[in-house]
Amino acid sequence: MIYFGDLRPKRGVVHIEVDRCKGCGFCVEYCPRDVLVMSDEFNAKGYHPPKVKDIDNCCYCQLCEAICPEFALFVTLAEEEAEVEDRTS
Repeated sequence: MIYFGDLRPKRGVVHIEVDRCKGCGFCVEYCPRDVLVMSDEFNAKGYHPPKVKDIDNCCYCQLCEAICPEFALFVTLAEEEAEVEDRTS
């Protein structure tokens, strides 16, 4: 029997640079967990950027980040975000 320790699934936090987005929808289309949806609002360029629908489903695959042609979003680990918040509080 192999013991792998206390394995837990990774969780991500999606950060969207709304005004960089050109509304292509690749991030929404290719997200394996349906974390993102296209927003009804417009950004400064007149496009509909994505918005986070269900952050709890993010598995930190970073596919949205890799596929975005405008580098309009990035993903960080939820655990690292919590550590940073703890240090700044």
